[in-house]
This record gives sequence, C-alpha cells and structure tokens, in this order.
Amino acid sequence: MKINFANVKFDEKGLIPAIVQDAKTGAVLMLAYMNGESLARTAETGQTWFWSRSRQELWHKGETSGNTQEVQSITYDCDGDALLVKVKQKGVACHTGAYSCFFNPLWNAGEGKNLPVPEVKQDSIPGVLAELYKVILYKRENGGPKSYTKYLFTSGQDKILKKVGEESAETIIASKNNSKEEVLYEMSDLWYHCLVLLAYHNITPGELLSELGGRRSKENNSKY
Repeated sequence: MKINFANVKFDEKGLIPAIVQDAKTGAVLMLAYMNGESLARTAETGQTWFWSRSRQELWHKGETSGNTQEVQSITYDCDGDALLVKVKQKGVACHTGAYSCFFNPLWNAGEGKNLPVPEVKQDSIPGVLAELYKVILYKRENGGPKSYTKYLFTSGQDKILKKVGEESAETIIASKNNSKEEVLYEMSDLWYHCLVLLAYHNITPGELLSELGGRRSKENNSKY
C-alpha cells in the first residue's frame, strides 16, 4: 500500500511525530518520529519503521528485541503535522522493558492522595518486572504511612540491603527444604527487594535485562 503524502506536513528536518497506540486497549505506547522513507516502509511492510534522531538512521521497531508492532491504521491530525499509528503490540513497547514508554508519574489532580496503581497486565518477564518497578517508583513518591515500600526507601540503603540479604538466605533455606512452594514464595520476596534496590540506584529493569542479554550473546559466541 502506498502513502499519499499530500496532506502530511513534515518539519524542517523532514520529520513528523508519530504517536503509537495499542489498537485494542487504547493505551499510548510510545512517541517516535518518521520521515518519508520510514512512513513508506511502514505502509509497505505492515510494521512500524521510524527515524532515529540520535543515530540518524532508519530503525525497524522490534528488529532486535522481537517486540514488533503490527500496524492496524495510520491517521493524521487536523493540521497534518502529527500521526496516530494504531498497532497490535507484540511483547513490550519500551526499551526499559515496560509495556508503555509512559510510566513515570509527574503530576496528577489527586496529588497527595493514595491513588490506585494500574494493575499488572503483562505476563512476560519484562512486562511483569516493568509494571512492578513502576508500582515501586509510585510508592516511593506517593506511598502512605502504611506503605512498606515507602518505609524501605525512607529507611535507606542499609535497610534495603539487609532485606535483600535476609530474603536471599530464606530462599537458600527453601531450596534446601526442596519445597517448590517455599522457593516460589521466598524468591518472589527476593526479586521484589532486588527491584527496590534497583530503584534506589535509579536503574531500570530494562538496563538489567540488557546486561543479561549481553551476557547471553557472549555465551552464544563462546566455543563452550
């Protein structure tokens, strides 16, 4: 399918912002930029292509991660200077491992109130970790007096490290007991406290998964 560029207005750099939205849920997934070539490739392939302003090159969303976006429709706004791309998202949209790139709270009308946190909807490992991390960040800033997560951050790094150590020891004991139920329970506690430690250092789960991915590549290239 060919694109009619007549009503699309690119900026002075030949780019147009593209808002990517989940066609099923309506969730806004990401904001990227397209030029004429990436828009044409998107229409031709049925998957999203963008222009990287930092790398100055075309990029196919999900080419390396596998988190591709199957395009359902492309519309332009009233001024013709912005695109809305509705997609079927495979996996997660954000490089951090979050389902959507928009997960950092900045302001809301209920500031100071104990607002509900979005439910975890992703059952992939990156999705679950990213959503739980998002909850942890939210509780760090907005948790009430009874929030355990808020308490950990208020208590400081030593308290967080102590809990990581305690949960590690309890996981070891559960494993020695050969109890699947205990291992699942204790390791869940351990992973949670490890995510709190990551948040303390402002390290995202996506950065951790990238590090693990790099090690996997090294293993794949090893003669062993």
